[in-house]
Amino acid sequence: MRPTLTLDSLSTFLDGKFIDPAGLLGPQVVEQDGRRALAVRVFLPQGRRAWVVDEAHRAWPMRRLHPAGYFEGLCPLSDEKSPVNYRIELADRSGRRQLMHDPYAFEPWLTDFDLYLFGQGTHWRIYEKMGARRRQIGDVAGFNFAVWAPNARQVSVVGDFNGWDERVHPMRHRGDSGIWEIFLPGLDVGQRYKFRITTCTGEVVDKADPFALTSELPPCTASITAELERYCWQDEAWMAERTERSFLHAPMSIYEVHLGSWQRDQSPHGWMNYRELAHRLVDYCRQQNHTHIELLPISEHPYTGSWGYQTTGYYAATSRYGSPEDFMYFVDYCHRNGIGVIIDWVPAHFPKDAHGLRRFDGTALYEHEDPRRGEHPDWGTLIFNYGRNEVRNFLIANALFWLDKYHIDGLRVDAVASMLYLDYSRNEGEWIPNEYGGRENLEAIEFLKQFNERVHAEHPGVVTIAEESTAWPGVSRPTFDGGLGFSLKWNMGWMNDTLRYFHKDPIHRRHHHDELTFSLIYAFHENFVLPLSHDEVVHGKGALLDQMPGDLWQRFANLRTLYAYMWAHPGKKLLFMGNEIAQWSEWNHDAQVDWDLLQWPKHVGVQRLIADLNRLHRDEPALHELDFHPEGFCWIDCHNADDSVLAFLRKARDPNNYILACCNFTPVVRHGYRIGVPSARWHREILNSDSEYYGGSNTGNGPGVQAEEVPHHGQPYSLVLTLPPLAVCLFKPEG
Repeated sequence: MRPTLTLDSLSTFLDGKFIDPAGLLGPQVVEQDGRRALAVRVFLPQGRRAWVVDEAHRAWPMRRLHPAGYFEGLCPLSDEKSPVNYRIELADRSGRRQLMHDPYAFEPWLTDFDLYLFGQGTHWRIYEKMGARRRQIGDVAGFNFAVWAPNARQVSVVGDFNGWDERVHPMRHRGDSGIWEIFLPGLDVGQRYKFRITTCTGEVVDKADPFALTSELPPCTASITAELERYCWQDEAWMAERTERSFLHAPMSIYEVHLGSWQRDQSPHGWMNYRELAHRLVDYCRQQNHTHIELLPISEHPYTGSWGYQTTGYYAATSRYGSPEDFMYFVDYCHRNGIGVIIDWVPAHFPKDAHGLRRFDGTALYEHEDPRRGEHPDWGTLIFNYGRNEVRNFLIANALFWLDKYHIDGLRVDAVASMLYLDYSRNEGEWIPNEYGGRENLEAIEFLKQFNERVHAEHPGVVTIAEESTAWPGVSRPTFDGGLGFSLKWNMGWMNDTLRYFHKDPIHRRHHHDELTFSLIYAFHENFVLPLSHDEVVHGKGALLDQMPGDLWQRFANLRTLYAYMWAHPGKKLLFMGNEIAQWSEWNHDAQVDWDLLQWPKHVGVQRLIADLNRLHRDEPALHELDFHPEGFCWIDCHNADDSVLAFLRKARDPNNYILACCNFTPVVRHGYRIGVPSARWHREILNSDSEYYGGSNTGNGPGVQAEEVPHHGQPYSLVLTLPPLAVCLFKPEG
């Protein structure tokens, strides 16, 4: 039989203009002069000769139809001799022979139902089939590639395995779904690749895989084939317990960490591996009694100076600190030692890097076309189009991916306020109102609700945390009650008011007493986390210690008072690395925490204070059980602005189990200070931030004080105390 391919079709294919390579490559049933045959067509630019070899090892020579390396083999087609399960034998220009499978002999992996669900935006496990994923067909193993590029003219997989030649592995077009797909048999892990996309205007761009599991070390940008099923998890007990645990009533003290600058080694970049970091961080968090580690974004990002908040690889743990299995070990080791892992997640925006999501197929695919909806003026980044089903699916499936594949315990969602408001950081005329003429981003609101519903439904016990800086109502309330559905919300109001108060010289604090008391007016409207995060020690703000007023003694005393007051206040706790040792300098992502400061007793004292505050927070039900209930808090004295003194109770479910907090925000010792209490018991002083052990002056009430039957502050009994200068004392009744 004669060759069955027309010259026009071949030229169109070689020019990269043929939209359906499956029509020109692989097995094709042809008919000629009344005879039927199987035409097997391959493009092998490195080949000199080729044969089609069937299961019985019969070989049919292939014609070289074009010097570029296009071959066609015509094989008999009958019930007895149909070479459906064939392979290609190739002799290259040096004469070496190799036997290989034909990628186009295999059916697509994504089913019509997969494509339908993705188009509807409800394929929650789409990450198992999109991108480059290990696939086994019978005894043939390889990688299946799938990418969403609905407006592309053609898409090819290019990589080390095909000489980065887009003609070798053009992908199948899966119709209206906009997905392109191909299976490459024999491909193993560790292969670099990208998607080469011909746009509708004819422009050719190379894009990293949006669903890639790992990538090259930046500044290189290729994706790398990987597999996540090899790691053997050993955290079954933790995962089972997490499902039953109620975070609302449990202690939560979060240590916020940037992995690249917590501790550094002698490598060229100074970055330590996930596995080494796991051991060092867990040991340290156990010493400091933290319950959770929160990691600044560990998804792949091209610019280290963005700290991970400008993400390009949403499904790839950054290769700066090791492989996906290394990060799995990190999480696993934390769990086996009783430490939860929270990661920062950034669905609010993405960078404009050429290899990333920006104009992925030549059009505004993941972002809005109109910059009034699609660009962040502050950050020079692009905003996701939350109204597009496939984009919502990409993001929500990504959240579920981290919880499923990496056993993450919580997602802290960055920049939620920028998602909620169409006019966020925009002037008049720079934004488009919603369909009702309002400033609310209705599509983003629905996205956040759907995200929270899916996470909590599929992964009970996992927490979602919103960084939301406005007074949007119901952020941490269930969606069925009109809320956004988050588990927790950062209390940015508390943080701003409290730091503003502590920045003032104590002599002026009497005029700003309400900056401390105001937080209790709304403290139980949301499930709050009290954050002293990385944002408070960058961009010229100085370290927390440097922000405190006064001489050296007063600065340390103010900082200790701030921490003790924070841990006594209702809400879960978050502290950024370095703050616990009273670091003097701002956080620098290119240097490690100033651990050398621990040669000085005052810095060691602050570190000890944080460890003891965390221990009390963990061990004392009164300090965590009713964090989000008014019944867990009671003012004793909130009106003494002249002396800058606050006193309040924190209560457990058992109201007789309480802790009294007495706060003196001036450097003046208050002798004979009477504080009302509800019981006649002995009150042991369980913490004094002015203790010599923490670097203070050792003024206080040790070991404790007996209550007197003298009513005061509306209570039937009272204590006569010595309030140390710039200090917080905690008392627990006994007997």
